[in-house]
Amino acid sequence: MISHTCIGVNDFAQALVFYRGLMRILGLDNCFTDLTRPWAGWKDPDVARPLFVICAPFDGQPASVGNGAMLALLANNRQVVDKAYAVALALGGSDEGPPGLRPQYHAHYYGAYFRDPSGNKLCVVCHDAPVISQGAA
Repeated sequence: MISHTCIGVNDFAQALVFYRGLMRILGLDNCFTDLTRPWAGWKDPDVARPLFVICAPFDGQPASVGNGAMLALLANNRQVVDKAYAVALALGGSDEGPPGLRPQYHAHYYGAYFRDPSGNKLCVVCHDAPVISQGAA
């Protein structure tokens, strides 16, 4: 259904550091970076699409965020949500809601919300029930 998602950033060098750290935690590969445009993209290593792309706006105007716009990135488990949130804040992101259950969405919705350094709102979410390890008897 989705080919790619692109968000505008104002400081590409800062955004590249931010998203490289975040995408590494999520297990996504940087499939291209072109500093001359500037733009960069990431994807799941096992599929061609969708792509997640950051770029300076093509019209040369400052990037701006949309009211009510948010991009949710899928995490494999709740620990990845926790790590992604911590990395996002450490790399200049700002808090919009710490990791935790959001049962108003569904019983296993575990998400964290933050903004990137350009103000784009992001969520990292796991929809799966927690994995309970079996202890030795």
